Amino acid sequence: MPARPLRQDFNLASFWAGVTAYLWYAFGALPLHLEVSGQLGLDRGTASSWIFIIWFTASLLSIGLTLKYRIPLAITWSIPGLIYLGALAGQFTFAELVGANLMAGIMILLFGIGGLGRQIMVWLPLPIIMGMFSGSILTYVTRMVEAGVNDVLVAGITLGAYLVGRLADTPKCPPVGLAVVIGGIAVYFFGQTEMQALVIELPSPTIPGMEFSLGAFLGVSLPMVIFAMGLGKVQGIGFLMAQDYKVPTNVVTISVGVGSILNSLFGGHAASVARSTAGIVASSNAGPHAKRYWANLIAAGLALTIALAAASVASLLTALPRSFVVTLAGLAILSAMQDSLQRAFSGSCRFGGFHCGRDTLQDYWDTLALLGNFAWRHRLADG
Repeated sequence: MPARPLRQDFNLASFWAGVTAYLWYAFGALPLHLEVSGQLGLDRGTASSWIFIIWFTASLLSIGLTLKYRIPLAITWSIPGLIYLGALAGQFTFAELVGANLMAGIMILLFGIGGLGRQIMVWLPLPIIMGMFSGSILTYVTRMVEAGVNDVLVAGITLGAYLVGRLADTPKCPPVGLAVVIGGIAVYFFGQTEMQALVIELPSPTIPGMEFSLGAFLGVSLPMVIFAMGLGKVQGIGFLMAQDYKVPTNVVTISVGVGSILNSLFGGHAASVARSTAGIVASSNAGPHAKRYWANLIAAGLALTIALAAASVASLLTALPRSFVVTLAGLAILSAMQDSLQRAFSGSCRFGGFHCGRDTLQDYWDTLALLGNFAWRHRLADG
């Protein structure tokens, strides 16, 4: 049966979900990247190349996979991996980090070629995956509540608009879309912004030097693989599966591996399936089930502007109040939070889901140990 034309699947709910995901990219994830670049002491050209390559490969992979499978498959880059690289400032040279990221990308690619991308999803029970997912996005919801209390005139009005949209309960007035519009009006009248002068400059990708060492492999490559596959990929794909999407896990793993290798060649770090974005573009707020892929197409298409303006996009980061962006991110992911919690505490692994639904770095390591033990026992049982 031939696929329906793209234009027939376009809908407003998906459009606003895609715009919201893009706002999270631009005003949530990107500032974190700039901060880590500063921690590592990178010059403007190196930082620009890093920003360009990770957004460019992520956007192209997202658009390609989404068009092929008509599933909201969002590929981005590992935020936990980025934070981890910032914590390593001063312990490894940037050339060592680049070499370690290349080795991580090769490992991810080999996992996909060897079929382990699909096997990981077979080994890990859905309640545990959903517990990990809900724990990882809980912070967005708590920050949304805090923003609503601290900034009533912007975040509070945005929250109120969302509630009105929920009460209206009509596809013509999607709650997140109404929050974006009414919240944007509140920002115009009440928001305190200090817009910087816009600097127009095209990105200049550069190939940095690389160094390989056993210490960087153990201290950077292996953790980066865990962040990309154990936190991002497992949780993102797990959420898509929980939404009844048939995800080509091995193809996705290979794509993430290829993206990670390309990223490293220009100074970037590992790609990953977007766990937070999945909660925005694949949840019930993103439109009818079969048409939600449009949300990811819009988000990825808009994200290309970040890649093409990598050298000058920093001047736009003060355009919106932080409270507004935090509120939109929390609202967009709220329905995904509700669904993941319900699935985490159902079935035969309720205790495991509860254990995984906590959001600290130590809990992540505990979770990985639990999952590794489960996978090992599963293999022994299979003989």
